Amino acid sequence: MEKLHLSGDAARRPLSEVVAEGGLQGNVMAVACPSREVLNHVTSRWGVLVLMALETGALRFSQLRRQVGGVSERMLAQTLKQLEGDGFVRRQAFEVVPPHVEYSLTPLGLEVAQRVRALADWIEVNLGRILPNWDPEVLATYAPEPVA
Repeated sequence: MEKLHLSGDAARRPLSEVVAEGGLQGNVMAVACPSREVLNHVTSRWGVLVLMALETGALRFSQLRRQVGGVSERMLAQTLKQLEGDGFVRRQAFEVVPPHVEYSLTPLGLEVAQRVRALADWIEVNLGRILPNWDPEVLATYAPEPVA
């Protein structure tokens, strides 16, 4: 499969043409590459947490909101829409009364969730090495939450 970078002539052609001709490899360091937008969706505060929450299976909106502490309805809806648009999240609406919608990861979403999970796990394991570098006044604003 041909790998293309979005630079030179390829950057001047419509992205749909480049994709239609075969494999596309992004260049996240290029300012105009859509891979930057995908990276932003995946690594945003809420994107990472939503992907990790859905790793265990399908969740309704309210379940997801409870699991991702601190997210507003608006931000959760926006994040889900972005991740769905990238092909990472599947939204399934059931025609019942009251309406029932479930969100789950696609196979592509599971792949990316495993990768952000690895980063989050590394941070949690190494928090004791990271926090001594923080300003003590900033650190004092955090209170530990009970582990479930």
